[in-house]
Amino acid sequence: MKTLVTGGAGFIGCAVIDKLQREGHEVFVIDNLSFGKREFINIPDANFFLADILDRPAMDKIFAAVQPEMVIHLAAVHFIPYCNQHPYESSNININGTINILDCCKKYNAKKVFFASTAAVYPIYDEAVTEQHEVGPLDIYGLSKLTGEHLCNEFHLSTKIPVVICRFFNAFGPNETNPHLIPEIENQVNAGMRVIKLGNLTPKRDFIHTSDMANAVYSLLTNINSGIDTFNLGRGIEYSVTEIVDAFSRQLGEEIAIEVDPARVRKVERMHLLADVTKLKSTGWQPLIGIDEGIATMVNKK
Repeated sequence: MKTLVTGGAGFIGCAVIDKLQREGHEVFVIDNLSFGKREFINIPDANFFLADILDRPAMDKIFAAVQPEMVIHLAAVHFIPYCNQHPYESSNININGTINILDCCKKYNAKKVFFASTAAVYPIYDEAVTEQHEVGPLDIYGLSKLTGEHLCNEFHLSTKIPVVICRFFNAFGPNETNPHLIPEIENQVNAGMRVIKLGNLTPKRDFIHTSDMANAVYSLLTNINSGIDTFNLGRGIEYSVTEIVDAFSRQLGEEIAIEVDPARVRKVERMHLLADVTKLKSTGWQPLIGIDEGIATMVNKK
């Protein structure tokens, strides 16, 4: 199947592309390399398009040339502090870029669309959230992605093209391109630091390895063949910052101490963000990589 992935050279995109290739898809990628890197993906130059999803003429030209059967829309600005500091830029890319991609999917008769949304569409809850929990974004990133979900609904109503909306929780794994928690710990630890500087320590998050995420994306694309549906994508287990640091300590066999850096402390922070993934597991998907197993691949041991 011809599959076009926007943002395919990014952190999650490269894992998804690897999975698609192993399953025999002919993969094409759109990426402006503002966050992703060309070396993350092993595809021919003829299948890689250095372009911005805000460039509608370029999107038209690419879609016309490729005629993709399946479109996986991952391209977005998603580092929340950056989005908060650059609200117009991030919302413009995440909303108007999505409009361009959906318009091209309609114009060039895509057979199926996958939209990467986020757990940031949910307000603060102290329990695991299901897809039926009320949404209420706390930041510009969550708001822009919720708008993308609404755009997908309108797209499906007008075209009847099947759409999967997937709300990603906290990803970790190789090739991270944003200074999220785990890569920040990884960078400091691998630089030889055993007293590391971090911000908020008590919030808990649902961390899922990008390999498991790629398998979930493929499972959803394989199993959802009509309508429009929404799925949480997490592991269903939450870890505090200190528990993540403890996992690094276990893998290193050395103690790691934490020093709170006031400059890194977020003023607005939710204490819990945990996925109920019962619905996703009903497709036959199961996460395979635990937090220790994943972190073991990220540390430089002596």
